[in-house]
Amino acid sequence: MSESKRFIKDVPVRDVKFSVIIPAHNEEKYLGECLESIAKAAQPYKNQVEVIVVLNRCTDKTEEIAKSYNCVTLENYDKNLSKIRNAGAALGKGEILITIDADTRMTEHLLSVVEKHLASNQYIGGGVNGNLERISIGIVVSTMLLIVPLLFKYGFISVGIFWCYKKDFQAIKGFNENMLMAEDADFAKRLKQWGKKNGKKYGTIKNGMITSCRRFDHYGDWVLLKRPDMILAYLKGNNHKAANEAYYEDQAR
Repeated sequence: MSESKRFIKDVPVRDVKFSVIIPAHNEEKYLGECLESIAKAAQPYKNQVEVIVVLNRCTDKTEEIAKSYNCVTLENYDKNLSKIRNAGAALGKGEILITIDADTRMTEHLLSVVEKHLASNQYIGGGVNGNLERISIGIVVSTMLLIVPLLFKYGFISVGIFWCYKKDFQAIKGFNENMLMAEDADFAKRLKQWGKKNGKKYGTIKNGMITSCRRFDHYGDWVLLKRPDMILAYLKGNNHKAANEAYYEDQAR
């Protein structure tokens, strides 16, 4: 692997601008493409980007792939995405924290746009929207069945990839570890509220990512029409059985 695709590790805090956190449970199928996308986005920031892969009960080649890119790795056994992400963030040395899922790829200019937004002093941080690898009527219906009730509960927010200064992540105490599902929407709402207190906006970077359809590939495109109980579980956020099915015990999460 070329040095340009290897991230920094074991360097002083002053040398790290971005810390990218990736929760990973048996992600050998997706992690390489995710890391490739980060490496491209990191090209303007040579030797300033660290990637922290939180290895959550992995039994495949996830760790091997992460180490081939010189990622920081951390073993974790929680069935709780908030705890997993928070554990990675606690290790981060960067001024700016980014969270991304292993089955998602960031676009080439995302890190540059994040830096520009934060440097403007107008944004507290924010989320990213983008495209799915494929689309269908069933996926649109399922997505809307989840988005609309979450919109009423959490307001207008974007999730996908999060970005903010580490000091602000710490100020709102990161992700809520009492939530097993929709922890991303909860984080976005609290970051937005923190921004309002500080006279800053919650930003959305448009077309900044591409994410997989693995859950739809596994369960079917109309899954949420057939499973209204799962929508209710997302709204409550603390259903262990539903969370295990959606994320922690199923490879299609």
